[in-house]
Amino acid sequence: MNRSQTRISLGTKIFWGLIFIFFSIHMAIWITGYTYIYKTLVYTYPDIDDLDIFDSRIVNTEPGKKWSEGKDYNSRKPDAKTNLMLEEKESVAFLVIKDDSIRYEQYWDKHNENTVSNSFSVAKSIVGLLTGIAADEGLLNIYDPVGKYLPEFSDGLNAKLQIRHLLTMSSGLNWDESYTSLFSKTTEAYYGDDLMKIISSLEVVEEPGKKFRYMSCNSLLLSAILEKVSSMPLSEYASKKLWEPIGAVHPAFWSLDKRGGTEKSYCCFYSTARDFARIGKLMLDGGRWNGKKIVSSEYVRASLTPCEIPDEKDIPVDYYGYQWWLLNHRGHQIFYARGILGQYILVIPDEKLIMVRLGNQRGEKLPTNHYTDLITYVDGVLDTFCESKDLD
Repeated sequence: MNRSQTRISLGTKIFWGLIFIFFSIHMAIWITGYTYIYKTLVYTYPDIDDLDIFDSRIVNTEPGKKWSEGKDYNSRKPDAKTNLMLEEKESVAFLVIKDDSIRYEQYWDKHNENTVSNSFSVAKSIVGLLTGIAADEGLLNIYDPVGKYLPEFSDGLNAKLQIRHLLTMSSGLNWDESYTSLFSKTTEAYYGDDLMKIISSLEVVEEPGKKFRYMSCNSLLLSAILEKVSSMPLSEYASKKLWEPIGAVHPAFWSLDKRGGTEKSYCCFYSTARDFARIGKLMLDGGRWNGKKIVSSEYVRASLTPCEIPDEKDIPVDYYGYQWWLLNHRGHQIFYARGILGQYILVIPDEKLIMVRLGNQRGEKLPTNHYTDLITYVDGVLDTFCESKDLD
């Protein structure tokens, strides 16, 4: 065999070797059920405009009164540091409401007041609110065992899991909250098409109520319970009990795992900045909308009370309640909902101020479990829109 024939033979072996590896990987993906990986590789990372790549269910509304604009609407602007952060983090919406009127709003990248955007884990706070509404209706009790509604949680450590453990992120479930691994449960939940299979695989592996661990599966179980007790899809319950009562101007959208399937309740609630602000106002007003109770003030207070469950460093958590983040900053007791790309619905109660920020990136995580961009936005709105002096 001459040198040319040797090269051809070697090249052929490499070619067929690569073909064999390719088909072996392909077969392994299908056999193990990890077919969602294909979609993961195509789209690479969750995006605020992912509504088009997933099926969704509409959260209907009966449009209410629009926000009024303050006399000084857009006359005051955030300082240079805040504007720089907004630009650097690729914001698409920034809205400030004070005393029930819009004081400032800005949009980027072809977005406007009517553009819907993914809120990611802000959806967890919405699910938390819906849980409170269901409790007020007597459909559930937050001290109930999860096994009362989902029979697979009736034995062993599973039987110790209560709804309040889901609300406070202390469930002790076997969940991998990784956003970078192709094989994590979070990745599968986002790109996969069988959330019920994921839910049925959950198991309590640590004593519930003993350790704070942020896990998206808690919201999945809460929504499964809500669907069971309300006898309707989560989006329909949200429409009837929340979105319509607060007079949202636009319908919202909740992504599903497949057509006619299950809501991705831990994420993927799409709406406009102005309508997201209504969630902030509802919480600011103690669960009432124009004087009418939507959720009890007792549940709102509990939601905004630190859970005090030890975190992974054994430090009692003072920054989380029932699906809401808590922040003490410059003498203000602040609460907010947040998403992974810096989506925020933030409320400063003593200033009657609501801030909504939507966008593509967030800052660095601080030791306090808050993020640098959030602190910059809070400082910006306090300095620009609040006349009372802040405590340093």
